[in-house]
Amino acid sequence: MGLRLVGGSMTRLDIAFVTETFPPEVNGVAMTVGRLVAGLRESGHRVSVIRPRQGAADFGNEHELTVSGLPLPGYPGLRLGLPAGRRLARQWRHQRPDLVHVVTEGPLGWSAVNAARRLGIPVTSAFHTNFDRYSVHYGVGWMRPAVAAYLRTLHRRTRATMVPTAALAADLAGEGISGVRVVGRGVDTKLFNPVRRSEAMRASWGVGVAGPACLYVGRLAAEKNLALVQKSFAAIQAEHPAARMIWVGDGPSATQLARQHADHHFAGVRLGEDLAAHYASADLFLFPSLTETYGNVVAEAMASGLPVVAYRSAAAAELVQHEENGTVASPGDESGYLAAALWMLGDGKRLSRLADAARQTMLPHSWAGVVASFESVAREAIAG
Repeated sequence: MGLRLVGGSMTRLDIAFVTETFPPEVNGVAMTVGRLVAGLRESGHRVSVIRPRQGAADFGNEHELTVSGLPLPGYPGLRLGLPAGRRLARQWRHQRPDLVHVVTEGPLGWSAVNAARRLGIPVTSAFHTNFDRYSVHYGVGWMRPAVAAYLRTLHRRTRATMVPTAALAADLAGEGISGVRVVGRGVDTKLFNPVRRSEAMRASWGVGVAGPACLYVGRLAAEKNLALVQKSFAAIQAEHPAARMIWVGDGPSATQLARQHADHHFAGVRLGEDLAAHYASADLFLFPSLTETYGNVVAEAMASGLPVVAYRSAAAAELVQHEENGTVASPGDESGYLAAALWMLGDGKRLSRLADAARQTMLPHSWAGVVASFESVAREAIAG
């Protein structure tokens, strides 16, 4: 299509998103891609999605091309897209997009990069997941250098790699990836809102007036550093005997956690307003993961008026101002993390102040701004 000015505004773009995960699948990447696709379409752009079939009866819609996939080990319900280079080449010869955006680095993403480059179509990519770091938590740490090299090689073959934080952009640029651009992440501050706090929900958790209710939201898996969540809550409960631990999410560690902690509340996967009510009804958010490229749950918690205890990494490094709207510890400093959690709960007025400040921090972080940033990088890549 090219870039032409029509009536003072730029022409619409035709963008093909290639992704292994997409709503209604429940994870941070699917949510982010869904938001971007919806926002670009609302802005008048034509967006198609190429993804693995999510079930035998899943054939997508007129805006989607579904391809074959295999189950992704350790991630029930997710599929690893198989290479589809020839099919994509036929599709793009018939209806040539202005840009191919590769979201995930699996075989499907690699085949999309190859097909687009052969056809001379500009390609951009996104860096969402530190799969190389995950390898350490699944007993294959020796593969980490190979996994990292695999990921970086794909991104070096695209015109721009879009990332959520400036810190990640600096890391990737330092590893020789050119064209790294910070696009950011947004949060739905209407959905994730302190007004959704529910005393009935707190009562169902067994939380009394004193509380506090400590919350974790996310995948229940080794790479999320859940041992520190457990250790933190034990320290909190020693000082606040009425404290209650609430877990939202599912994953390979769920069964073992429930067996070890019969006194904790396991809510399973929660979505939409129900998820928002869980955030707003808690008092403290424990999130000690060190494998995130961002961590949407940190932004959702803060928008809900829920103070966060996290390591100074990914989203928390950019959003949490220590002892102003939450607390952070240096990455890997467990004693500092535990002290931060206990400090937060040491004074009710302090906790309330931090909760209000967390909410105010997130109000400017709209998805509309993220969509506009994506569009700007896309046009830059198309222009060459």
